[in-house]
Amino acid sequence: MMLIPGHATSGGTERYRRRFEAKLPGHFREFQGLWLSSIGIGTYLGDPTAAFDALYREAVADALAGGINVIDTAVNYRHQRSERAVGQALREAVSAGKVQRDEVLIATKGSFLNFDGSEPDDPSEYFQRTLIDTGLFRPQEVVAGCHVMTPKYLENQIEVSRRNLGVEALDVYYLHNPETQLSHVTRQEFDRRVRAAFAALEKAVADGKICRYGTATWNGYRVQPDSREALSLPELLRAAEEVGGREHHFRAIQLPYNLAMPEAVSSPTQRVDGKAVPVLQVGRDHGMLVFASASLLQQRLTEGLPEETHAWFPGMEKDAQRAIQFVRSTPGIAAALVGMSRREHVAENLRTAQTPPLSVQQFRDIFRK
Repeated sequence: MMLIPGHATSGGTERYRRRFEAKLPGHFREFQGLWLSSIGIGTYLGDPTAAFDALYREAVADALAGGINVIDTAVNYRHQRSERAVGQALREAVSAGKVQRDEVLIATKGSFLNFDGSEPDDPSEYFQRTLIDTGLFRPQEVVAGCHVMTPKYLENQIEVSRRNLGVEALDVYYLHNPETQLSHVTRQEFDRRVRAAFAALEKAVADGKICRYGTATWNGYRVQPDSREALSLPELLRAAEEVGGREHHFRAIQLPYNLAMPEAVSSPTQRVDGKAVPVLQVGRDHGMLVFASASLLQQRLTEGLPEETHAWFPGMEKDAQRAIQFVRSTPGIAAALVGMSRREHVAENLRTAQTPPLSVQQFRDIFRK
């Protein structure tokens, strides 16, 4: 299979933005020279079945046709099937001339062990045969029975994702929940493993296989510094500079952020020059792409928001729209990632984008109420 050449570019994403700017005011913002939709499509949930594959293909196709040019996935989502569904939808859209490769940002993740389409009868034998016996890592390099960050494994997983997605270059490649390692290894060993991983990712950039890399986390940036799972973004940036120099490519982070989990803005979990600040401030100060996962907290914020919150989001008719509006209006957030496994999800979420995001003052007022 021929891989689609190219990657998201300033010119391509600007071209895409112009097609939708009248219908979706304020929906696109510029980060690192790329014009990105304020809502991105996520592909995490769903059974690993052909039926869900078809639903995701339709949803991704509608998203690309409707004004969403940020796609988020991972090699382990639905046993690689989410990546493959995204890849097929993208190939069909490109072939039909509905979108060009340089108009779309594609982000994926690696570090977790994963199956190939379905769970084998004997998972241990499968991992032994396909991963350990092939020399991708040693048993002692696996933590929690599922997480690996060795250079060889990351190189392998980048190749798997490129094939699944059908693209020559991945716009963002994340270490997936690297804080998983911290419950099982010392900080010193974690730092060593991170530097080795960053070196492998810098090589992947040099080889034209990825454009930038980052960390997609769950607890890492949200917990307090004394937590076992805490990640220090300033320290990770220093590690990237030691490995890749001042022009390193550690340029993106992802973390859960929503009305129920506002820590990225409200909790000073990071230390910068002796001062405690929220992680989003560090990301903004360093010009990083910051993507918000779990914008709807896996559907738990789609209904039941307190009545008093309705006034905070003028023009929004449903709680799901209000929750998305909160995230996409946050200064410094590149895109609110929302799981969309059905076409109706895409249509509903794009209705949110027909109303401009909140102003900075409107957003700040929420935290004063």
